[in-house]
Amino acid sequence: MKLSRLLERVPVKNEYQEREISFITDDSRKVQAGCVFVCVKGARFDGHDAAVDAEKKGAAAVVAEHSVGCQNEILTDNTRAAYALMSAAFFGYPAEKLRLLGVTGTNGKTTTTFLLRELLELFGKKTGLIGTVVTFDGKESMDASLTTPECFALQQLFANMIKNGCEYCVMEVSSQALAQSRVEGCRFEAAAFSNLTRDHLDYHGSFENYAAAKAKLFSQCERAILNADDPAWRRMLQDSRCGYATYAEKNEADYRAEQVHYGQRGVEYILSHGGEKIKIQLGIPGEFSVYNSLCAFSVLCELGFSLSELAEKAVLLKGVKGRVEVVPTNTDFVVMIDYAHSPDGLENILRAVRPITRGRVLTVFGCGGDRDKTKRPIMGETAYRLSDRIYVTSDNPRTEDPDGIIREILTGIPDREKPVYVNSSRTDAIAQALRDAKEGDTVLLAGKGHETYQILGTEKIHYDEREIVHSLLKKILSEQEG
Repeated sequence: MKLSRLLERVPVKNEYQEREISFITDDSRKVQAGCVFVCVKGARFDGHDAAVDAEKKGAAAVVAEHSVGCQNEILTDNTRAAYALMSAAFFGYPAEKLRLLGVTGTNGKTTTTFLLRELLELFGKKTGLIGTVVTFDGKESMDASLTTPECFALQQLFANMIKNGCEYCVMEVSSQALAQSRVEGCRFEAAAFSNLTRDHLDYHGSFENYAAAKAKLFSQCERAILNADDPAWRRMLQDSRCGYATYAEKNEADYRAEQVHYGQRGVEYILSHGGEKIKIQLGIPGEFSVYNSLCAFSVLCELGFSLSELAEKAVLLKGVKGRVEVVPTNTDFVVMIDYAHSPDGLENILRAVRPITRGRVLTVFGCGGDRDKTKRPIMGETAYRLSDRIYVTSDNPRTEDPDGIIREILTGIPDREKPVYVNSSRTDAIAQALRDAKEGDTVLLAGKGHETYQILGTEKIHYDEREIVHSLLKKILSEQEG
């Protein structure tokens, strides 16, 4: 590809030599003959310092924000934005051939994007997915390393989606990705805002910077769909001229959830829009499920999908594997799996489960080995305080002694007035919780979530809690009948 073709949308400030280009990178370790090296300044390393070495390795051109002493250097004001625009050009601007839907916010992005993709697929629309848990290019699913991939990888993923026949792409758009211009040049048909709480301030420096990063998405979209129950929703539109619609449960909005009913196995509410009122039944419990689903329905309704047809498909939605996932069982108690593996995550899921549980909350959890030890007593205290009974066991012990990890967890609950069951065998701990469960109880299996393995030592063994639960319940039922 000609260098001029790569740079056709980049605001270049100087003359340069035309070259044939084979590759683009901002990683000095990946420089190869015939490539363009883009100098990006990061938190620990400034690519400008590697420019001369990159040219010596055979880079055909170097893109920089100031002169770096290279023969074929290209100057521009923002190399991050230039890298995104060049990556798009390299793959033939694939995002322009997709209907892009973006979701940003502190919480709820993952579930909302999953719901959007599920709904679009139910309407027969082949849809790619980019997010925290997984990416799907229309052919295969891959574990995600970043919520929003780096520029080159992102454009390559878009190109694969086109090749694999996708019409839509639903993606989580993180604040870091927006601040780093990873989606520069991408135009979103619709973008949604979930909420804004204090997060990632170590990166952004202030809450205002964090909000400003999120708001960038809405200067790149045709239509915004915003949570009017969050006070930051108007801030999202400050630098945008797009049309918008709002959704809410508590405040007035274009799309409102009314008469909300929370149950152990899901939620029900009336979706009110433009004089139309439709009953929604969703098999994903928790208040956040109301907001996430309401956001997804609002986005698709704004794109022209029928509200009544959306409601019909709501009962088929499964949400994200391992996130507030209810395991199908023929029992009078509920078994739920959630990825909560940090003090905050555990507290959030337990606070969500408590109001929808008629009986007791029985929590099975552990802490990962070879990881932050300081959180272990905190998680012990959190689980004990917010549960009626806890079952302390293993998570992924890795190379640590599982019993040693458990001892550190138990230091967080020195005075025990409620039952505490301890067993380093996760299967035995789950079995005990299932045997103890009574009508109306919720058995929460925390920590593993979407994972289908357990790491013992350096070995990764198959371990799917859904399979474990079904196997144990079958065994328990057989014992009871015998």
